Amino acid sequence: MTKTNEISNTKQLSLEQREELFRALKARFEKNMHRHEGFEWDKIQAKLEANTEKLWSLNEMEKTGGEPDVVGHDKEKDEYIFYDCSAESPKGRRSLCYDREALESRKKHKPENNAIDMATDMGIELLTEEQYRALQKLENFDMKTSSWVLTPSEIRELGGAIFCDRRYDTVFVYHNGAESYYAARGFRGLLKV
Repeated sequence: MTKTNEISNTKQLSLEQREELFRALKARFEKNMHRHEGFEWDKIQAKLEANTEKLWSLNEMEKTGGEPDVVGHDKEKDEYIFYDCSAESPKGRRSLCYDREALESRKKHKPENNAIDMATDMGIELLTEEQYRALQKLENFDMKTSSWVLTPSEIRELGGAIFCDRRYDTVFVYHNGAESYYAARGFRGLLKV
């Protein structure tokens, strides 16, 4: 078996894992119809069953506390869009600096990982500021935590990174050194299937 096959095989879920994930996704989908009015679960599940690597990524979102749910459909590409919809920034993705460069720049007290690498390893993308604001229109998120968002290169080149949260019934965008990390800051991701 080649190295490539070994890697792709690790991104497969067992039948039991798939069934458990589908149960969780379907229950969340039905409980939160305001996020996806007019969508049909059977069409979404069929799309997922045809894209097993994407299913693996959704499972990673679920395992790390993201509570992924469908929030949109790109009709042109025929892709369903899943965002992390946990009330607070996903628990299994907190205490991370922004990216690899920031992680390597820390001399002491390095976090275990960084948001960009973790998202890439999971097969997902960080939300942009615009996507984060769209998510906040569905309901209130990050009332006690904050989430790194994809940072424009101009800001990142100067050593910074941006994150968002919701306080005082307002979505705020802040900046920090990309090497910073906090127990209450994680990241939210998206997956297109």
